[in-house]
Amino acid sequence: MKILYIIPARAGSKGLPGKNTKMLGNKPLIVHSIDFAMKNIKSGDQLCISTNDDEVITIASNLGIQVPFKRPEELASDIATTYDVIMHAIKHYEDQNKFFDLVLLLQPTSPFRNQEDFENIIHAYKDDVEMIVSVKKAKENPYFTIFEENELGFLDKSKKGDFQRRQDCPDVFTFNGSMYLMSVNALKNSKIQEFSKVKKIIMPEERSIDIDTMADWTLAEYYLNKQ
Repeated sequence: MKILYIIPARAGSKGLPGKNTKMLGNKPLIVHSIDFAMKNIKSGDQLCISTNDDEVITIASNLGIQVPFKRPEELASDIATTYDVIMHAIKHYEDQNKFFDLVLLLQPTSPFRNQEDFENIIHAYKDDVEMIVSVKKAKENPYFTIFEENELGFLDKSKKGDFQRRQDCPDVFTFNGSMYLMSVNALKNSKIQEFSKVKKIIMPEERSIDIDTMADWTLAEYYLNKQ
């Protein structure tokens, strides 16, 4: 199975400007994901850093990695979707007669993957699956602590169930942003949010940081120093 590793890194973050190139520990944030990809890429695979950020391109070049294209600005706007970015990368390589079975999306804002996580997501993939996604157990639970406002303005539990303790509620999960392993055929047939055959691997809280704000960054530094 040939894998296209995609690291999406657009310029212009509003929550934390310049975060992809900001130093986390002894290297820029994006390099944590680049190092992870390079450690696992095998013959026939490809790393694609999809970016419109000149500083990211320079960082990659200094590591000996050629960025295959500069992402078009229409795919670097606030309204561009990850799906659009993925399909643009797939088309770029198919135009060069390079074809892949799977896409492994590695968001640079989730830098704390390890080898066990990679092996878990690869081993979890089967031909009848559209996507394997990394998740963490959610602290909040729709049976117990998540509410929606009804038509009268009162709060109702988001999911009905007769549970007296949160510990008795079914486990619920949230995508942690770290890894998405997707079938290329599935991507060509439907958008990611339309996938129905999705399975998970669970990562712990300390490897499930998704950096969007300065508070997230501070927490990432804490976990990095703790390691």
